[in-house]
Amino acid sequence: MARDDEELFAPKKAPARHELGQPLDALSVDELSERIETLRAEIARLEAARQNKSASRAAADGFFKKP
Repeated sequence: MARDDEELFAPKKAPARHELGQPLDALSVDELSERIETLRAEIARLEAARQNKSASRAAADGFFKKP
């Protein structure tokens, strides 16, 4: 197997898990930046899920509303 194939099929490194309130002293600037981006992506995912659920609920409320 060629080196490029090894890199292509190598398992991806999982992003570091962030726990709320954990000490940040040991993290580098790059690690902090990575975690910020990860958390921003998670916030966007949560907001999209909330928006979808709100839209579903509004549709259900409109359907089941008595005239």
